[in-house]
Amino acid sequence: MILEKYEQTSGLCEKKAQDVLTERKQFDYNIVLIGFMGTGKSTVSDCLHSMFGMKVVEMDQVIAEREQMSIPDIFAAYGEEYFRGLETRLLVEMQSRKNTVVSCGGGAALRERNVAEMKKNGKVVLLTASPETVYERVKDDGGRPLLEGRKDVKGISELMEQRRAKYEAAADIVINTDNKTARQVCEELVQRFMEMKE
Repeated sequence: MILEKYEQTSGLCEKKAQDVLTERKQFDYNIVLIGFMGTGKSTVSDCLHSMFGMKVVEMDQVIAEREQMSIPDIFAAYGEEYFRGLETRLLVEMQSRKNTVVSCGGGAALRERNVAEMKKNGKVVLLTASPETVYERVKDDGGRPLLEGRKDVKGISELMEQRRAKYEAAADIVINTDNKTARQVCEELVQRFMEMKE
């Protein structure tokens, strides 16, 4: 199962980075990772940082720090629409950067404005995983407000299906992360980008 040992992933990527490329690749655009919670966005971001020296922006983390509130508290106090607005403003900021991995919250790509901002200076990568895999990754995480009352395979599957069409419409490439290490996902991602250029 991909990313089943989160604590080992960054070390693995760092140790084997030079096996992938002899020179660190520089991207003249951002890589924007989208997908359902638990599909591996944060861990793959860390791997891309280790392999290519890319800067990483974890959107949820930046928003929580700026608001001085946790994501569940923002949802509870102000609602989802307010939170999505914060995501939009941050995505606009990202357009002045390049060679940056932007790891989006699970719902960021559901808003058309957000997708438009992602694509202005970024390639959008959709990471996917089975409901069973997602459940195993998030079952012990209390910071998932949208899973409240449905943190089981059935509830996750239903929510994933509700979002699937918008995720796929936003994506430039789609990578399934089931049964892959973070390094394997990163290598596949770079290979797919190289193929897009050819």
